[in-house]
Amino acid sequence: MAWLILIISGAFEAVWAVALSKSEGFTRPVPIVVFVVAAVISMAGLGIALRDLPVGTGYAVWVGIGAALTVLYSLATGAETVSLIKVVLMLGIVGCVVGLQVSS
Repeated sequence: MAWLILIISGAFEAVWAVALSKSEGFTRPVPIVVFVVAAVISMAGLGIALRDLPVGTGYAVWVGIGAALTVLYSLATGAETVSLIKVVLMLGIVGCVVGLQVSS
């Protein structure tokens, strides 16, 4: 159950990161609210997951999921250009996250 909570929390990390960029320096109310709600859910989930998982592994997986999903969103929306090196590096992040889960 801790892994599922951690994965969902990592997804909410991507949500708050995107909302933060959309807030335009905390000047747009709706993205600010989304940012705050997603950040609270993300941090709370991380805290709950860390009851059962080692902090190093849990944090690395949480950050990796959030980072990979944030980049994937940027690539899918055209905010960043797709390149072979970005795809390879993202696969590396995902592979490392899976490796940490398998080795725990």
